[in-house]
Amino acid sequence: MSEPIDARGVGDRSPSKLTVASLSALGIVFGDIGTSPLYTLKTVLALTGERPDPSVILGVLSLVTWTLIVVVTVKYVSFAMRVDNDGEGGILALMALLGVKREQRPTIVAVGLFGAALIYGDGAITPAISVLSAVEGLNIVTPTLQPYVLPIAVVILVGLFALQPQGTSRIGKAFGPIMFVWFLAIAVLGVRGIVQHPSVLAALDPHYGVTFLLSGGIKSFFVLGGVFLCVTGAEALYADMGHFGATPIRFAWLGVAFPSLVLNYAGQSAIVLDGAPTADNIFYQLCPAALLMPFVLLATIATIIASQSIITGAFSMTRQAIQLGWLPRLKITQTSSEGYGQIYVGFVNWTLMIATVGLTIGFGKSDNLASAYGIAVSATMLMTSALLFIAMREIWAWSVFAAGAVAGMFLIVDASFFLANLVKIGDGGYVPLLLASLVYGFMWVWHRGAAVVSVRIQEKAEPIDQFMARIKAEHIPRVPGTAVFLTRTQRDVPPVMVWHVKHSRALHERLFVLTVSTQSVPWVKNSERLVIEQIAPNFWRAAARYGFMERPDIPILLRAASERGCTIDLSDVTYYVGHETVVHSEDEKAMPRWQEALFALMERNATHVTDFFQLPSESVVEIGRQISI
Repeated sequence: MSEPIDARGVGDRSPSKLTVASLSALGIVFGDIGTSPLYTLKTVLALTGERPDPSVILGVLSLVTWTLIVVVTVKYVSFAMRVDNDGEGGILALMALLGVKREQRPTIVAVGLFGAALIYGDGAITPAISVLSAVEGLNIVTPTLQPYVLPIAVVILVGLFALQPQGTSRIGKAFGPIMFVWFLAIAVLGVRGIVQHPSVLAALDPHYGVTFLLSGGIKSFFVLGGVFLCVTGAEALYADMGHFGATPIRFAWLGVAFPSLVLNYAGQSAIVLDGAPTADNIFYQLCPAALLMPFVLLATIATIIASQSIITGAFSMTRQAIQLGWLPRLKITQTSSEGYGQIYVGFVNWTLMIATVGLTIGFGKSDNLASAYGIAVSATMLMTSALLFIAMREIWAWSVFAAGAVAGMFLIVDASFFLANLVKIGDGGYVPLLLASLVYGFMWVWHRGAAVVSVRIQEKAEPIDQFMARIKAEHIPRVPGTAVFLTRTQRDVPPVMVWHVKHSRALHERLFVLTVSTQSVPWVKNSERLVIEQIAPNFWRAAARYGFMERPDIPILLRAASERGCTIDLSDVTYYVGHETVVHSEDEKAMPRWQEALFALMERNATHVTDFFQLPSESVVEIGRQISI
């Protein structure tokens, strides 16, 4: 699919705006992958066992370099980012694109959802390992600071999450320039190391990596679990495509991030070839002693930015899941009018903080966290490759052979990393998998419960002709004003209107029944937003369509309906919404009790529909009802 040109400006490619967008992408998209040199090479060399010889060092560097090329440059930058859902990327957007008819494509939906849930799992580890690895540079400055490393890391993480309600609009503008300085600095340090041992550049030949894998047996294969750490932020390139567009991300990757990372990894490998110890943090050994403390500070700031990217991504993914009907409504705060992506989701923020701080304290060191890191993201990448195969067949109309050849290469690479990471399960890899399984379970129960509730409500709908005849026969008085009934029902009179008449014994002169649905696209054009049908005198039924990246605003929708000839009285509108109390059903179609109890818990704690649809609270009437599921 081609890259869109839309109101968000991601299609604007003037040189100045491309530069600004690319600089911003450095700060938001590349924080995670950009700080991976802090811990990757040390972790990989530790997995090789004893003091590595030159063939091992060159083999490892070759694997890291070609992993960056194949996974990031080829798979994501060259292929995945060409498959967009109206400009949006990421596994949820890809799932929505391929699984438009959700009921008919349950496998695609399941793959996409679990892939998204896995991102939450590794998202809790990313801030912990990034910040810890940066602060551990203090050990090199002076060993006396070692007891303070963990407390400092915890304080930084708590402060980071505590600042989230304020939004990142102002500080976000500095992210790009800071990360540009970071990438420039690690490139210069890399060159400094390469000068000491230029022969390290021979590792650009993939032969060294292949030889290392083939000669070391199963031990070399499991080293791939450490190599994978160099690309754990790659999924962000795809997921954040909607914020910047594909071109700025490609420009930032190929022009700045990729060459800087390769130079730094080569520099670290060079000093190891030259005799540098591998027990200490290799990254900081590249830095001159006089600049070590400032560099620890820069690294800490860079890892905070990397963590911010993960948190922001979790907020955005949560909103997508809510709009697509896979999570209950949560309170979402728009922290800036400058960008739709500037949001805050309190429940997600504090849950992530508890998980991240708990992992930081529990594992204690970045080396220990590395044992748990990567397994969830490697699984997500494997699922993305599977969905890309379907996209190549259905969207690009490639032959089975062509799609199988390209996607098959990605699947083999991703499967290799995933299998190599499986050995981490016993050393902490179960943590992100457990977190992901919990998130996926919540998604599945919520969606199933919501579907059952919708069916139960539809069963109680009354035909319009019958309802209007009853209103007339029972001499129900019609009072001035407009009543807007929000409902899930697609036809007939919604139960909330029937119950309103039953209890109030009156009905407004003008009736507007509204059903809001979320489409499997990020944005819906205003011209396609609203469909209105007059089904009786002064009685309209409307269907509103929103994308999964949009927030419904019903008062604005009513003004649009009025402009299109719907004679509702905007000065006297009352909104009627149903509030369901879920109870267990005793029939054979009932949900299992544990699912019903979990769904009821989520239903009770979901954000009120008044806030979700931005209704004026003083004009809302809530009608309670029991729904047996």
